[in-house]
Amino acid sequence: MRTLVTGATGFVGSHLAEALHRRGDEVTVLARSASKAAALAPLGVHVVAGDLHDRAALQRAVDGQDVVYHVAGVVAARSEADFMAANRDGTRNLVEAAERVGSKRFVMVSSMAAAGPAAKGRPLTGAEPPSPVTAYGRSKLAAEQAVTGARLAWSILRPPMVYGPRDREVLKVFRLARLGVGPVMGDGTQELTAVHAADLAEALVAAGTRVAAVGRTYYPCHPEIFTGAEMVRAVGRVMGKSPAVIRVPAPVGRGVLMVTEAAARLAGRTTILTADKANEFFQPAWTGDPAPLTRDTGWRAMRDLRTGLEETYQWYRTAGWL
Repeated sequence: MRTLVTGATGFVGSHLAEALHRRGDEVTVLARSASKAAALAPLGVHVVAGDLHDRAALQRAVDGQDVVYHVAGVVAARSEADFMAANRDGTRNLVEAAERVGSKRFVMVSSMAAAGPAAKGRPLTGAEPPSPVTAYGRSKLAAEQAVTGARLAWSILRPPMVYGPRDREVLKVFRLARLGVGPVMGDGTQELTAVHAADLAEALVAAGTRVAAVGRTYYPCHPEIFTGAEMVRAVGRVMGKSPAVIRVPAPVGRGVLMVTEAAARLAGRTTILTADKANEFFQPAWTGDPAPLTRDTGWRAMRDLRTGLEETYQWYRTAGWL
């Protein structure tokens, strides 16, 4: 099959490009950075230089593709308008290009943030009305709407926490655990589900190649539910450590996030650690139910949290990140 991947130079996109290469697919990637795209050279990908706002590049990229996998997006921005410009408008541009050439399938990587939090003990299935609580979540929901309103055979995947080799967010948890501490927002009882990036890549492939997945929204994750405190302890165990769980009350956490956001603005940078992000950090649960995706495609996550963290830790050590 001929496939296009946006965001292939990023964390999730690079795992997807590898999965497609293993299948024997002909892979094209849309990339802004030639130097980052060079890391994909061993996969034999075709690189189209450009971004989601370059209409000519988008047209070249989607031409002749059997499946368009849309992974690109931003997770940090200075304002809601900036989130919308990147996630909603960029997605709309890609969708319009895909419609013009009659792409057969369109698979979008969204986020559980587009749906909003779950209730404890009640993982989301995809049937619930969305209720995002952050600017990022609202921008991803708007991007989804650009997809679902198109004349395309679409599938949307809303992963929860994604981790694995090349991830820099969970790396922070490992680095703190190495020092013997593990801060968690709130009382540590927030319920979570997660997915290893390699498992997520296979979920995307399954969604893009199964007819039953057309017109459906899914939560690709392992069914295991764990708390924030249990996550910290699990990271510690794979390192042979016993980090102290440091619970951060909401007023303190919100204050810290306000400071980190202000510091980033002064430095001219963006950060995911903003005051708005507190609206996600202090929710009761971010859990998804993978059963509908399994039912329609046969996909199952191969790695539970312990197995996935062990694999991730070994990669971090080999790569010199820890």
